[in-house]
Amino acid sequence: MAQQIERLGRQYRYEDEVIPYLRPARNSRYTPDFIITTRSGKTIYVETKGRFLTEDRQKHLLIKKQYPDMDLRFVFSNSNNRISKRSKTTYAKWCEDKGFLYADKYIPQEWLEE
Repeated sequence: MAQQIERLGRQYRYEDEVIPYLRPARNSRYTPDFIITTRSGKTIYVETKGRFLTEDRQKHLLIKKQYPDMDLRFVFSNSNNRISKRSKTTYAKWCEDKGFLYADKYIPQEWLEE
């Protein structure tokens, strides 16, 4: 395409401008994997994950923002997995950075005893 534009004698710029835009809002629904009442009567929401995809991470950040009092936690098959092949960030590090509690393979007994 660049060669064609040059042959036509026109000047051009290539990917040197960023144009912000808003994606239209859409109503979505989230169904937590497990809703647990702890010993003290507190409600915790537990999401179990093997793979933790970008869409999952974005969804859970939106939920956390819209429901700041919701106690949402993760149980991963392996929290040391990286969020992508190109990233050094693990599932565990992502949770720590974003303020989510997490565990590996099982719901910790201490979560239930709270």
